[in-house]
Amino acid sequence: MISFTIVDRQGRETQAQAPSGLSLMEAIRQADVGDLEALCGGSCSCATCHVFVESFDLDAMSGDEDDLLDSSDHRSAASRLSCQIRLTEALAGLRVTIAPED
Repeated sequence: MISFTIVDRQGRETQAQAPSGLSLMEAIRQADVGDLEALCGGSCSCATCHVFVESFDLDAMSGDEDDLLDSSDHRSAASRLSCQIRLTEALAGLRVTIAPED
C-alpha cells in the first residue's frame, strides 16, 4: 500500500493509503475526499481532478494533460491531473492539494 496525504480545498489533511497501480484520482475518491469532482472518470478529458503535487519528480505529462491544464485559471508549476498519475512505491509519502474549482 502507498501512503499519501490529501489536502482539501479547506486546508484539511487526510492521510490515505492505496494499492500500487491505482490512479491518484481513484485513490482520492476511495479516501472519500469530496472536493475532487473527476467528472470524466479518468479519461483525461475534463480537468476536474486537478491537483497540486508537492516535491515529487513525476513522469512528464502528456500533451492532452498539458492542454487541459491550460484551461485552468489556477494552473501552477505543481499542477497535474490526478487521473494521469499512477501510484507506485516511488510515490510513497506524496502530498497533493486539490486545486480550487474553475
